[in-house]
Amino acid sequence: MLERNLSLASAESCTGGLIGYALTEISGSSGYYVGGLISYSDDLKERHLGVDAATLEKHGAVSAQTCVAMANGARERYRADVGVAVTGIAGPDGGSETKPVGLTYIDVADADGNDVRRFIWTGDRHDNKFKSAQAALQLLRERLG
Repeated sequence: MLERNLSLASAESCTGGLIGYALTEISGSSGYYVGGLISYSDDLKERHLGVDAATLEKHGAVSAQTCVAMANGARERYRADVGVAVTGIAGPDGGSETKPVGLTYIDVADADGNDVRRFIWTGDRHDNKFKSAQAALQLLRERLG
């Protein structure tokens, strides 16, 4: 990101800051990482990331549509070139037949658009959170090519 002079912002829900933590463990990350938001509640998703209430109502907080809106919101509101977002159900509670524990959406948004992916992890809460953060960083690497 430094070589390309790109900036990055994050919007995390189920990972609770693990993406930001991993990024800031790298010396020099302040040269590209502007920061992020742990938007655990729908209210923060709406107020701070600009996720439309209708999107949350129709698709839910754990959906591709919400994840895309979170990544776009982080990118736009924090004036970054790239936004990365994650939302999911870490467990052990909160799952349903249509949205099981471990369901996670990750999106990377940049000037070329969005790349949203769906995952279903099968670990415990800690493992699901860790795998989600890891997958977000991998998607970011892939997107930047």
